[in-house]
Amino acid sequence: MGKSSKDKRDAYYRLAKEQGWRARSAFKLLQLDEEFNLFENVTRVVDLCAAPGSWSQVLSRVLIKNEKFGRHAWEDREAKFRQSMLKVIPSESKPQENSQQHQETKYVEPRSRPDVKIVSIDLQPISPLPGVITLRADITHPATVPLLLKALDPSHDSETSTNQQAQQPVDLVISDGAPDVTGLHDLDIYVQSQLLFAALNLALCVLKPGGKFVAKIFRGRNVDLLYAQLKVFFEKVNVAKPRSSRASSVEAFIVCINFQPPEGFKASLEEPLGVGGRLSELQQQQQDPISQSEPSKAGDDGITEVILEDLSGSDNKNRWIAPFIACGDLSAFDSDASYKLAADHVSLPPVQPPTAPPYKRAIELRRQNGGAYGKPVVSK
Repeated sequence: MGKSSKDKRDAYYRLAKEQGWRARSAFKLLQLDEEFNLFENVTRVVDLCAAPGSWSQVLSRVLIKNEKFGRHAWEDREAKFRQSMLKVIPSESKPQENSQQHQETKYVEPRSRPDVKIVSIDLQPISPLPGVITLRADITHPATVPLLLKALDPSHDSETSTNQQAQQPVDLVISDGAPDVTGLHDLDIYVQSQLLFAALNLALCVLKPGGKFVAKIFRGRNVDLLYAQLKVFFEKVNVAKPRSSRASSVEAFIVCINFQPPEGFKASLEEPLGVGGRLSELQQQQQDPISQSEPSKAGDDGITEVILEDLSGSDNKNRWIAPFIACGDLSAFDSDASYKLAADHVSLPPVQPPTAPPYKRAIELRRQNGGAYGKPVVSK
């Protein structure tokens, strides 16, 4: 008897188990890095909504252990092959030192870089990772900011300091968080936008000028408004769809480069985006788009007709469309395709099972009730 539900264990799921990743989402971050060089000159990173820790695992292996994946690993292999074929020695002055360094990079576990600091935050517990500081907190709560600032700078005193800006800001803030989807796309997109709004507010508190911000979004009908809001704080805003992300999914990733806060802007979770409760006042101060040339009149049925200005002219420069980029090699696996496994293929267990899955309580209750069909009835 076959399965009634769709099998989600695609090629990237199996590759994640074979290569030691905690989740298949690790390939999404690696493919984004290939396209935008996210990890270039990056030493301080904050990972929001990090559980089960696949993105933090990528940060740990790339930034701390200096491992290379994807195109970067292929370029190293090609350079090594050319050097072996042409017998080219990189440095003639110190050949022994260079060869020893090359062997250490290949065979010996690299030492941890002391200048790299990675902080991961999630409501769910995260199993430990080498060189990663994990916090169990809510990114939508203002009390999370002092905890994050304390983790980034141990000398920070949250009791005496009222400033919610990091003294040593970070280079990159990433967020792969998403709500539990309900199937109602409009509701899921709204909840995801609120989660992204909280991640952005927290990122504005710790990002340094010139920093980067990467977050998951659900592309909906009014997603252009989100792009315009992010364009206020960042020089470049791109929408990327990694190849490991299923084409049937509405998810994409917003990649914001070169953080440039407006003059006089102070980030705070109590005053979101520097506005907070003054949003209605600022909206009234802006120019009203309603045309007053013809007064609006209420009809007999109680419906008021409002005449708006014509913004379809060629002089309108208010609209801005973010570029959409597909990440990943076309020769790579397709996340929506099925591939035949080898005859000797052995299915591996997950590298890191969930420490506290949200469905754990449901499984316990189901087991107490006798399984899916309840406890058997014994007839006397």
